[in-house]
Amino acid sequence: MSQMIEVKVPDIGDYTDVPVIDVCVKAGDVVKVDDALVTLESDKATMDVPSSAAGVVKEVRVKLGDKISEGAVVVVLEAAGASAAAAPAAVSSNAPA
Repeated sequence: MSQMIEVKVPDIGDYTDVPVIDVCVKAGDVVKVDDALVTLESDKATMDVPSSAAGVVKEVRVKLGDKISEGAVVVVLEAAGASAAAAPAAVSSNAPA
């Protein structure tokens, strides 16, 4: 059974109604944690909204030109397997045979 995850805009300071200037993913794309989903541009900074989870993009809820704020849902992901979170720990097992 797959888990659906809503990825939301994290705390971006005192900014509200920040325009989306780039949508980096589309439905069907596979994303990893910290992959850029959309790019926002305020009057003072350009920032990427990173993915908080790994998985397959099922739905993109924003489009170019939308104005979004903290807490807005950017994409819906179908989560990668639960074992994916444990995978980085297994990488360091370089014990001789």
